Amino acid sequence: MNITLIFFLGLIIALIGVIPPGLLNMTAAKISLKEGYNRGIIFSIGVCTIVMLQTYIAAIFARYLSNHPDVIEILQRVAFVIFVLITIYFLKLAQKQPKPHIDADAKSKHSRYFQGMLLSSLNMFPIPYQAYMTITLASVGWLSFETTSILAYVAGAAMGTFIMLYIYIFFFDKIKNKQLTSQKNMNYVIGSITGLIALWTFINILREL
Repeated sequence: MNITLIFFLGLIIALIGVIPPGLLNMTAAKISLKEGYNRGIIFSIGVCTIVMLQTYIAAIFARYLSNHPDVIEILQRVAFVIFVLITIYFLKLAQKQPKPHIDADAKSKHSRYFQGMLLSSLNMFPIPYQAYMTITLASVGWLSFETTSILAYVAGAAMGTFIMLYIYIFFFDKIKNKQLTSQKNMNYVIGSITGLIALWTFINILREL
């Protein structure tokens, strides 16, 4: 499999996963707005460091699942329940209309890097997302689970995440007053995405019965 193709597949998939406004991209944007672009980029590099680790774990997990289809069936049902609960949580949270607050006080570059790593570590969605996508890519022959392929995919995922954070950093001035960036609408977006994933998972479960 072409390493370059795998790299760009990882880039595109990760980029799509970070498009919805969330804690990481909004924090990167607000840091750059208050402290300058360099601080926002340092934060983004910290985020991408953890994304690389999460994507690698997801790929290794996907490789295990590909060799144990019976485990996939069990996890599919568990995932359905989890996504339904997450959907309900975010839709309920959106109705409360909490006031968004992100601390962006002046800090050193090193602290912004480690803040990016910390917030990214708290965001566990990339692991199941990337595990699902790598299994899908492998099933159609676009990705193998060889070490070089996995590393190329991981590098692409990190780059795709960084590109989207970079876009938020440099375009936040234009979108900060839009309704899309409000906490309420962010929760609705996340709830809708997880709801669609839950529906898709349920359909796949019914097909296998």
